[in-house]
Amino acid sequence: MFQAFNSERPPQPRTSATGVARDTTTDQVTVGLVGCIFAVSGPTAIMLAVGNQAGLAHGELASWLFGAFFINGLISLIMCCIYRQPLVFLWSIPGIVLVGPALEHMSFAEVLGAYYAAGAAMLILGLSGWVRRIMDAIPLPIVMGMVAGVFLQFGLDWIKAFTTAPVIAISMTAAFFATTAIPAINNRVPPLIVAIAIGALCVASFGDGPDMAEMSLMLATPVFQVPAFSWQAILELVVPLMITVLAAQNSQGITVLTVAGHRPPINTITFVCGIGSLVTATVGTVSTCLTGPLNAILSGGGTAREGQYTAALIACIGAILFGLFAPFFTSLMLATPIEFLATLAGIALLNVLRGAFTAAFRGDFAMGGLIAFMFTVSDISLFNIGSPFWGLMFGFATSWILERHDFEAHRPRASS
Repeated sequence: MFQAFNSERPPQPRTSATGVARDTTTDQVTVGLVGCIFAVSGPTAIMLAVGNQAGLAHGELASWLFGAFFINGLISLIMCCIYRQPLVFLWSIPGIVLVGPALEHMSFAEVLGAYYAAGAAMLILGLSGWVRRIMDAIPLPIVMGMVAGVFLQFGLDWIKAFTTAPVIAISMTAAFFATTAIPAINNRVPPLIVAIAIGALCVASFGDGPDMAEMSLMLATPVFQVPAFSWQAILELVVPLMITVLAAQNSQGITVLTVAGHRPPINTITFVCGIGSLVTATVGTVSTCLTGPLNAILSGGGTAREGQYTAALIACIGAILFGLFAPFFTSLMLATPIEFLATLAGIALLNVLRGAFTAAFRGDFAMGGLIAFMFTVSDISLFNIGSPFWGLMFGFATSWILERHDFEAHRPRASS
């Protein structure tokens, strides 16, 4: 079946409960929890901000979160078990940013119609096998330049936290580095757990944390939406949505997993993004994508590569629970100081960011990688398409003009 549809075969033997138990370690659980906290914090705030600006009702916002985390969490859980690697699918942040301006001059039903059209197109591309050929044709240093540009913002937000909330940022950072530097402690307690504990203690001590008495444990109720198809919405949104998912989001996740030693199933990933986009559109959620930063955390936490899928399983379970209890967890995360989340994300992505810079600038295609990095960091948007896509395009064009000799060395990878 996998070969018939250009999908990659999963490893054998199949994943078993015994194998999951064997591969799960304290470090993997820690990385999974950190990844989950990262996934449900900042991205949730972006989604809520766009929804509120568009005037959506509270029930529709909760339905967005249900699709984004519960449905995508289930899809991710299945994929991680099948392929035994971190393959976490969530929703496209650039995609939701595209939706905000579109809702100012078209109905939500028309936007949903564009979701369905983009999902169907990605499904067809995944079945065709074209996406793997396109990804293989783009040199890895150029993609890593784009990835470095995306992840740099997380590092900068961590540094900025030192000025806006110095007690939280300094305490968490000092705890992380001190634990990492002392092997006797590092071998017993994951540094990220120590940083989280110290950060939570600071938040509680200074009264900046959420008021648990005002929160109720409510289940999310999905609101099923009826789409309306219009040429205006399809022409304005479908191509940008596909580009942000495939060229901006998926390429990040695929690249960080490849650098970590995994072999991500590119065609299957594209196919799953199409299926996920069609399913989540029923409850109003933007297109599904392979998340880059989260999979980077899960595969870059210094844990054994063979067991990193168990960290992803922890993150998936957390995402599923977050989707089920979206009203409660959203209130909890939005009440947590943003500096706590920024510091946690920054230190968790340090190794990944270092690896991205090294892969982008250490050898061939260095100029293309630099241009990709600079365009991505600029955060420009042309034709409603975000900067990561333009980073890839201009980086590739630069290498094609100035580094043609590097493509000769790159040719065997493109034909493999």
